[in-house]
Amino acid sequence: MRRKDVVLMATVTSFEALERPSRSELRQFAELFEPLFANSTEEARRQAVAALSQSTNVPSAVAFFVASQPITIAAPFIAASKCLDDQTLITIARTQGAAHARAIVRRDNLSPTVIDALVGLRHVMDDAENPSEKPAVAETQSSLLDATEQQRDEALRERLRAMAAHVVRPESDRLGLRTVTPTQEALLVRFARNREADLFATALADALSASRWLAERIMLDISGHQLATTLKGMGMPRNEALLILERLYRHLDELNGDVPQSESLWDGLDTDECGRRVEAWGRADRYTYEDRKAAAPDQARDEPGMVRTSAGRRRA
Repeated sequence: MRRKDVVLMATVTSFEALERPSRSELRQFAELFEPLFANSTEEARRQAVAALSQSTNVPSAVAFFVASQPITIAAPFIAASKCLDDQTLITIARTQGAAHARAIVRRDNLSPTVIDALVGLRHVMDDAENPSEKPAVAETQSSLLDATEQQRDEALRERLRAMAAHVVRPESDRLGLRTVTPTQEALLVRFARNREADLFATALADALSASRWLAERIMLDISGHQLATTLKGMGMPRNEALLILERLYRHLDELNGDVPQSESLWDGLDTDECGRRVEAWGRADRYTYEDRKAAAPDQARDEPGMVRTSAGRRRA
């Protein structure tokens, strides 16, 4: 079973590395994913779904399949994936029930079409035989009543961001984004210099305040693109980041013309976009473990192979 889990995650990671997959690659992934998913453990399914929630290339058939899984697995994908169009979201809400509808409410920038459809579910659920469904639907409706106000607030924030973009500010001003501390920076550089990947993954998870699994998934991208995105998103200084990338991914030390590949990769990344992407990865990671603890709190508390750090976060 462990081998099947590894094959599933390797398939997902390889697909994520494709910036512009061809039709044949999309079709091949769709054909491989469902049987691999069906034969893997629940933990591997959670990890695969959390990873796919950040991909912009998931085939529509796979997106619908993933969003139709039990909510303890599908929640991060439903809440974050950009591969779910309005019609698919509406279909999921109508066919999968109140828990899936609540996950849809978590999405940023819900369209009026989806909001209207979710509000309309009240008429479908009024006659539900299970009384517990009605409080769940009422909770969803309460969230939706605030959706329009939230969209107005978000529009105002966007206008303020656009205005702020014209103001020159110090590079050190990261506007609330997570920033690596000097101690974390020193540990990451040390472990990378010694090529101690296991210790580096632990330090990276601490710097992100995220699960060990997220740090490992970032490092699994052998192109180095995801780690470069993470380091730039956390405000890692350029020289230290280049050292880390070149020590962990040897091909990045090779020249591309007169410039090392690590520099070409780093300079091609947008700082603000990297910050937003790292925050999105963190949210998806938290959704995964919050839903897992909600589904089985005793199991999450007593899971073998997990310890608690002094900060109270779980580490594998």
